[in-house]
Amino acid sequence: MTRTFSPKPADIQREWIVIDATDVVLGRLASHTAAILRGKHKPTFAPHMDMGDFVIIVNAEKIALTGQKLEKKLAYRHSGYPGGLSSETYIEMLEKHPTRAVEKAVRGMLPKNSLGRAQIKKLKVYAGAEHPHAAQQPKTYTLGQVAQ
Repeated sequence: MTRTFSPKPADIQREWIVIDATDVVLGRLASHTAAILRGKHKPTFAPHMDMGDFVIIVNAEKIALTGQKLEKKLAYRHSGYPGGLSSETYIEMLEKHPTRAVEKAVRGMLPKNSLGRAQIKKLKVYAGAEHPHAAQQPKTYTLGQVAQ
C-alpha cells in the first residue's frame, strides 16, 4: 500500500526567481507567477502548505494588455468607508503606480485566505530593470510567449 506524501516544514526549499515583464501579457505573467508562488511547479506540492518560491518581477512598467484593455478596463479599490469605491483605467495606473497592476493581477489568482496572504508576501515587483536582491542569486525564468 502506498501512502500519500505530506511534506514537512523542514522539506521546504525556496529559490529566488526573476521574471522580466517586458512585452508580456499581464494575465499570462500573473498566472505563471501565481503558480510559482504557490509551488505548483514542484513535485512536493501540497495545497495546504506554502511551498512556493520567491518571485522578483522587473520592468513592470512595460507589461502588455491585449485589445483595448489599457483604455477601457477599470481597476477598482475601496477605502473602507461608505461610498469609498474609486476606479481608474489601466493606462492611468501604469503611469502612476506600474507595480500595482501586476500585484493586483497576481493577488487575484492566489487563494483568498491566510495561505494566500503569506504567498503574496514573497512577490517583489519593480517598475524598472534594477532590483536589490542580487545577494539571493536569483535564477531567470522566461515565459514562452510574448505579446501579440
